[in-house]
Amino acid sequence: MCDFSKYGIPSDEWLHVEATLPAAKDQSLSELKRTANEGREIVARKAMAEFSKQVFMQDQTICARDGYKLEARSYRPTSASPTEMLPIYMHFHGGGFLFGTLSSEDAICSRLAVNAHVVVINVNYRHTPEYTYPAAWNDAEDAFVWVCENVARLNGDPDKIVVGGISAGAWLAASLTHAASRSKLPVSPTLPIRGQVLMIPALVYTKCYESQLRQIKDPSLSSYSQNENAPILNMHRKQLFNGLLQVENPDPTDKRLNPGLLSSEDAKKLPATTLGIAGYDPLRDEGLLYGKLLAENGVPTNVNVFKGVPHGFRRFGERLSVCKQWDQTMEDGIRWPLTKPSASGEFIIREH
Repeated sequence: MCDFSKYGIPSDEWLHVEATLPAAKDQSLSELKRTANEGREIVARKAMAEFSKQVFMQDQTICARDGYKLEARSYRPTSASPTEMLPIYMHFHGGGFLFGTLSSEDAICSRLAVNAHVVVINVNYRHTPEYTYPAAWNDAEDAFVWVCENVARLNGDPDKIVVGGISAGAWLAASLTHAASRSKLPVSPTLPIRGQVLMIPALVYTKCYESQLRQIKDPSLSSYSQNENAPILNMHRKQLFNGLLQVENPDPTDKRLNPGLLSSEDAKKLPATTLGIAGYDPLRDEGLLYGKLLAENGVPTNVNVFKGVPHGFRRFGERLSVCKQWDQTMEDGIRWPLTKPSASGEFIIREH
């Protein structure tokens, strides 16, 4: 039985930051979405002052299976020659399937392109409440098929594709990787996915969580309980995000909806996986249990826990020392699977 509760004790550094945060405002859903997206884009624009001359950015259009035109953007480091074949990293943003725009990810994607020396593809999948499950999942799959079909035009290496994301985006990445491993995509076979990078991942639909809870030593020690009222993401907001997906009769055996509930046989087919998990986060346990499942079934895993900080802590930048370790974890997570690492068979947690 598992007990990860030691990671959920707020750090002194976080408590100093939390004391400066403004009180939450009551907002309508549309107002919440608008202000969150505007805030993200402002932060991204400021950060792009560092990267604007270091990347070549190009907007792309991806036709989804229903004819919808998805926005996408590629980022290529200017340090690479125009003809150099680079690894490709597909990025799916976080935001509970409600928040996020193409431009809100410019700084994150530019940083990864420059520091990991890869082509980054940023996909602006569709959001709730206008689009419900499985629209975003379909978009992620269709975007991956597009990358496979356009790898030469992107000057990408067809044997070096890694997918990943943050929070809800990590959920999409994990579902996509599982589908690709079982040739369940609209166009099969596709190019292989060599690795996945899942940061503060949501991996289990809330109403399908019972089997996860049974793996925890005591329900009171679970991250759902311990971090029920955590800042940034609490259980109320998690349930709001899940509810907006409007999943009818959620089924724990639906592995597309619940990539964290894979069987041992399914897990064995997955590529090298890096996980970045916040200790003071309701999502903590599903990320750690997923890492445990993969490690014990022969998948090379790199499991990282950022102790005592909440979901989405990276937004606080230099105010939290672990933010540098977050960036390093993502960059290493992209490069590491391309070295064809071997599995240890052990579930090892690296603490930050």
